[in-house]
Amino acid sequence: MSETKRFEFAVIGGGSAGYAAARTAVDEGFKTVVIEGGREVGGLCILRGCMPTKALLYAAEVRHLAKHAATWGITVNGVGHDFPAVMARKNEMIGDFAEYRHEQLNSGKFEFIRANAAFINPHTVQLSNGETVRADRFVIATGSRISRSPLPALEEIGYLTSDSGLALEKLPRSIIVLGGGAIAVEFAQFFCRMGVETTLIQRSERILKDFDDDAAKVVETVFRNEGMDVFTGTKILNATKSDDGKTIQFEHGGEEKSVVAEEIFFALGRSPNTDSLDLEQAGVESVKGRIRTNEFQQTSTPHIYSAGDCCGPHEIVHIAIQQGELAAKNSNTNSPTAIDYRLLASVVFTDPQVAHVGLTERTAKKASIDYLTADYPFEDHGKSLIMEAKHGFVKLMARRDTGEIIGGSCVGPVGGELIHEVIVAMAARMDAATFAQIPHYHPTLAEIWTYPAEDLAEQIGS
Repeated sequence: MSETKRFEFAVIGGGSAGYAAARTAVDEGFKTVVIEGGREVGGLCILRGCMPTKALLYAAEVRHLAKHAATWGITVNGVGHDFPAVMARKNEMIGDFAEYRHEQLNSGKFEFIRANAAFINPHTVQLSNGETVRADRFVIATGSRISRSPLPALEEIGYLTSDSGLALEKLPRSIIVLGGGAIAVEFAQFFCRMGVETTLIQRSERILKDFDDDAAKVVETVFRNEGMDVFTGTKILNATKSDDGKTIQFEHGGEEKSVVAEEIFFALGRSPNTDSLDLEQAGVESVKGRIRTNEFQQTSTPHIYSAGDCCGPHEIVHIAIQQGELAAKNSNTNSPTAIDYRLLASVVFTDPQVAHVGLTERTAKKASIDYLTADYPFEDHGKSLIMEAKHGFVKLMARRDTGEIIGGSCVGPVGGELIHEVIVAMAARMDAATFAQIPHYHPTLAEIWTYPAEDLAEQIGS
């Protein structure tokens, strides 16, 4: 049996959260090890999440703009696509990103071990390479995996996921996308804009249910305008396969319906990747695989922390990084800092993009917060009219008593970029009047924020 390796700080998982924790642990002066057992190195965001999906979405957007170039008086004939070339560019970019993360992990700042880990007691893990590692402190950052379908029939006939969808060698002629969250709507628009006959089926009454209704309605309208069939408020009944293709039977509006397509894309979520860790041996509590943490990222075992998708509650890469850094710092102090989600932001990279920070109207009402809102449409804004980007709006929320901005939404062109104006304003705890006074260059998309800000300032001042 090999000798046990000893460290002051051990990180299980080498993705965004794990690397952030390890880097911070080194800065805290700990002798650190990162243990990564995945087939590839880089983490979900780089390998199968943020970066590859956005590369494909941008390619689809370029094709969409080229097809509609006549809007600006430009003639483009025969717009097509070379799908293998689209995927090759995506793969090359992801390879570069992953290689950079690999270099970071092998920089020598900490030891990097390629193996799977399982706890044998609260301070020791057994590695799949036969070694054991003992550490004073741990951070578990093992990420997530594709959830299994709740419909057995779907498992039998097969389907694409966000993992396999990113590895396609050719596009199907038609596809059914199951789900209405970020992954579902982003892939649905990608397929649709690349010429695939696309149907989106969502269980909830609307897509993007974590956003306010007005945001979801804009995206649904655009999808239908682009030729996509969208069904919300459904119940999936069965899935079958025949010579004609794959069929989804579902209930909608009190009627049974069915849709046939060459392929099905399943986008109903991800699950924590913790099954092989033997968490019970370390006394770490979990619920359906999701590690329970307190506001300091600490698990039920005080010297073990967790960060990223395996603990949640928000599966967003910049949150995972924040959690990882915080976990490492909190493990080295008697005065820990609590995670702060006041500036929690979400972005969906459809076209129009959907972005939000802070409270939604639904969450504000649930918290009994007295607030005011003001919005302004892109269809009445100079720069967006030039771009023919007329769908969507911006919206600000402020406390009625103080005028402090407590939330913002943007459904429109480059919404993921524009929302950062509100993030900065909220970070500085600006009130609407102060935000309205900030100079904005004309004509820009960003100046649209001044209109709801001025509206709120007038409401509060009157």
